[in-house]
Amino acid sequence: MAKANAKAAPKKAPVKQMNDTSEKDPMLKEFFSEELKDIYWAEKHLTKVLPKMAKAATSQELKNAFTEHLEVTKTHISRLEQVFELLNQKPQAKKCDAMEGITKEGDSIIEDTEAGTATRDVGLILAGQKAEHYEIATYGGLAQLARTLQLDEAAEILESTLAEEKEADTILTEIAEENINYSAASEGSEEDE
Repeated sequence: MAKANAKAAPKKAPVKQMNDTSEKDPMLKEFFSEELKDIYWAEKHLTKVLPKMAKAATSQELKNAFTEHLEVTKTHISRLEQVFELLNQKPQAKKCDAMEGITKEGDSIIEDTEAGTATRDVGLILAGQKAEHYEIATYGGLAQLARTLQLDEAAEILESTLAEEKEADTILTEIAEENINYSAASEGSEEDE
């Protein structure tokens, strides 16, 4: 009898742990939904911030990058609304403290740097990349959670946005490396002579 009980217990416990996720899904789905609300707020907030960054930029290339990303951000908002719809939820935003902090830092960069300088552009690129990296981390995590929850259509939507956020980060890096960082490095050197 002891052998029968020993065999039954190991079989039953692993099956429940590995295959029966119904107890965990509601909590995980709720977490997923809350994180969607967070990034939804962040994207909507960026639609207000990106025009300020474009206006503050000196380089036309950087102005264009911010302006073009504004249009892409509007697409990201629409995609998030599709994900909410797949979850049978009304799109709802929940204040994202992280993005608010990142964008406040961007405002400080504009205040603390001289208008019309490459140094300001370096700061704007850095601020933009901080926002992109936050979005990359968030969309990557949400896409994986969607896969875990077997929300494959939502995962594909989130992965599309993830790819575009990575592309935006690459564009900002290229703008910095090709010109702006070098221009900023030489600013003020004529005054020292």
